[in-house]
Amino acid sequence: MSDNEKSGAWSPADRPSGERIAKLLARAGVASRREAERMIEAGRVKRNGELVKTPATIIENLNGVTVDDSPVAKPERTRLFAFHKPQGLITAERDPAGRPTIYNALRNALPKGAPRLMPVGRLDFNTEGLLLLTNDGEFKRQLELPATGVPRTYRARAFGEVSQEQLEALSEGVEIEGMRYGSIEADLERRTGRNQWIILTLTEGKNREVRRVLEYLGLEVSRLIRTAYGPFHISDLPRGSAEEIPKEHVERFRSTLKQGQA
Repeated sequence: MSDNEKSGAWSPADRPSGERIAKLLARAGVASRREAERMIEAGRVKRNGELVKTPATIIENLNGVTVDDSPVAKPERTRLFAFHKPQGLITAERDPAGRPTIYNALRNALPKGAPRLMPVGRLDFNTEGLLLLTNDGEFKRQLELPATGVPRTYRARAFGEVSQEQLEALSEGVEIEGMRYGSIEADLERRTGRNQWIILTLTEGKNREVRRVLEYLGLEVSRLIRTAYGPFHISDLPRGSAEEIPKEHVERFRSTLKQGQA
């Protein structure tokens, strides 16, 4: 390994062909790109027996690369699954407080032979609905980036008073306690007394964004369901169930994503 490769620094003239090792590890489904970077920084990744010093190391393929001294398998094709997450599950592999995670439910929900999967974004403990899962860490990142502009749609049941005009004003974005939230399309679906169902579509997906924005409007959210992520909908998928999205649908959607966001 050259000094340049070890440092991850290249000039345009001497930059080799290939991609960053963290990106290739993510594409192989080892972990998300950020998790792969942390693995490298923790000294868990080697190439041909040598410790990889930086996530910016450029390589052409994963031949000779190991994680925790186990060879990295060749990447599978990109696969995408839809999971109807119930309330009361943490979107994580494990929870320090011992609460059940999505992986507890996925053991029985996923079809036999499903690859290691990573959630696309998160749904908090009390939020239910569509959670996408993929074996491709780069695809996961592309779906999550606000710059890619993939819309997420939610239905919220909320208690309180709000007008359609207040909801429409969210299209201009809003700042709450120093946090700026981008444009949100919001429509009053139906109202019964002081309870209403509201449909919201956004592209950022910041932590607890929908809840915080509705609370800012003086509403108390009693139920929150993600119904769609991009072109994929929860439809009639039973709660707690998972199914694979057909390959052709995934490829068609991926071809429409904004370029340069990988």
